[in-house]
Amino acid sequence: MYSEDDLLMLSALQHLLFCPRQCALIHIEQQWAENLFTAEGRVLHERVHTAAMESRRRIKVEFDVPLRSLRLGIIGRGDIVEFHMQDDKQWLPFPVEYKRGREKQDNSDKVQLCAQAICLEEMLNTTVPAGALYYGKKKRRMKIVFDQDLRQENTTTSAKLHGLIESGVTPEPQYRPACKSCSFVDTCLPQAMGKKNNVEKYMEKILSP
Repeated sequence: MYSEDDLLMLSALQHLLFCPRQCALIHIEQQWAENLFTAEGRVLHERVHTAAMESRRRIKVEFDVPLRSLRLGIIGRGDIVEFHMQDDKQWLPFPVEYKRGREKQDNSDKVQLCAQAICLEEMLNTTVPAGALYYGKKKRRMKIVFDQDLRQENTTTSAKLHGLIESGVTPEPQYRPACKSCSFVDTCLPQAMGKKNNVEKYMEKILSP
């Protein structure tokens, strides 16, 4: 269990899985860079967060929900949490996270959503078996089941996140195709810096006794 003083931003889990260097630039060096993609995402989230609570007969909808887990050591806010009435009249939480683009090949979005579910389970003393990711490009939901593998990935990723932040060290850049869509690409310079690091390592190797 982590203390209140140890809590890190829930969104950092997604940043870490996308790129450890990006995560460190944001959460260690306190940098931020915006491009078209982040601006569209910010506007999308602002629209969701300023919506009022909705209520239907068997579904209640809460927007911009505060979330926290002492087990994972994270804190943040959820875009939407739907509460679905079950046959036994109990309300089952169903988190929904909005993303501007398309489904990612990695698990970063799924881990972020599952972390929200773990927070809700801890806060409400309940079980949250599933949630949904809404992707703006396709304008449809994708249901995500929070199985044991995804939950374990949350535990592992949160531990890595705390380790990274405690170290205070920003990882060296490593270029990959996803860098093209990153808002830090012009400040991180992964291609140029990666080549520089390779040259420095080569020189150290040939000059070492």
